[in-house]
Amino acid sequence: MNTSRRSFLKTAVVAGAAPFILPSRIWAADAKPNEQIAMGFIGMGKQSGGLLGNFLGQGVKVLGVCDVDTTRREAALATAQGKPNGKECKAYKDFRELLERKDIDAVCIATPDHWHAIPTIAALKSGKDVYCEKPLTHNIHEAIEVMKAVADNKRVLQTGSMQRSSKEFRVACELVRNGVIGKLQKVECSFGDPGKPCDLPEEAMEPGLEWDFWCGPAPKRGYNAELSPRGICKIFPHWRSFKEYGSGGVGDWGAHHLDIANWGIGADDNGPVLCTPPADATAKRGAILTYANGVTVEHGAGFGVHFIGTEGEVSVNRGKFIFKLGDKIISQWVDKDKDKDRKSLEYQYTIAEREFLKDAKIKLYKSSNHPTDFLDCMRSRQKPNTNEQVGGRSAICCHLMNQSYYNHATIKWDPIKLALQPGGGDPKWLTRDYRAPWTV
Repeated sequence: MNTSRRSFLKTAVVAGAAPFILPSRIWAADAKPNEQIAMGFIGMGKQSGGLLGNFLGQGVKVLGVCDVDTTRREAALATAQGKPNGKECKAYKDFRELLERKDIDAVCIATPDHWHAIPTIAALKSGKDVYCEKPLTHNIHEAIEVMKAVADNKRVLQTGSMQRSSKEFRVACELVRNGVIGKLQKVECSFGDPGKPCDLPEEAMEPGLEWDFWCGPAPKRGYNAELSPRGICKIFPHWRSFKEYGSGGVGDWGAHHLDIANWGIGADDNGPVLCTPPADATAKRGAILTYANGVTVEHGAGFGVHFIGTEGEVSVNRGKFIFKLGDKIISQWVDKDKDKDRKSLEYQYTIAEREFLKDAKIKLYKSSNHPTDFLDCMRSRQKPNTNEQVGGRSAICCHLMNQSYYNHATIKWDPIKLALQPGGGDPKWLTRDYRAPWTV
């Protein structure tokens, strides 16, 4: 059991290709109800800054921060070391060194999408719980492998689909699930374009960034600041636009809104059976997911997530909410100036909740803070509100939609077997070509 760091790294260099030396659940014990949770953070960009502050504010002890960029790594280290017990925190270039620590209970992963699955699976195998940003994975194959790894290692995983911890989304989905708008017919979701091939020109790079490691399992290409801006990130970098590293707007905002669509449909343990591209092969909107019950989810432009039933409609987005029955508006909060006579967002969705959900048979998972929900579930060993099944299946929806755009093809999917239906598409669409030595 006293394996050296060098031998560990030698064994673990290809994630998924070789077993970890220590069996799962040996390195990190389950969090006890009254014990301080210790965490490590992998990927210290803009998104991670907010997560680090949130977890630190809840009394988490941060023992490790990891980034391939020196400036971001050192800034995160300074933040963690400025807290009580912070001097125990160390900085790492290589996530595998952080995972070797026995005293870390969980990791927070906020890397670019192409680096989600490999450290997530490695962390699960090392006995650690995982909070991983959305979309949970870069492709469908990875989503399936992450779901398997959580089950095999009996770990807790939370996907960073934070909209499920905002009450306007929960109330909207409860109205739909309880039949208040009648039989659900379709859902319209508004988010950005599918991913595109990266064609950025090579630029000179300052020292301090491990660029080959940043590229990782993706194709090696020349550096461009659009992918990984140097220094402290004050914007969300544009790697998410490119299919090699992210999955475009479909995997960025689509991961949020398609997740809410699944919640309202009741498909957290299921999913679509068909994905149809738009008729125009050049179109960037119009792909449709079809579920076994006949409900469709269409990628368009409009109001976040729009549920349409036989008797009414519910539209919801961050800080926005509209509930209609027939032609009558029951609740509305869209613009703070235009809707100022309606008092507030909270007042409007509370009207809907009190009048139409007081005797509701279906009550959805309640959470008011996403990281808090993760920490609570680490202690209770229950599944959090966007667990691996929820996050994995919403990621699959994003990737099915992207692949229908990329290949201008109808994809037939089996959400129970998590596999293509016979003749439903090319198996290559489910995965990617991994650059050695990385694989999933």
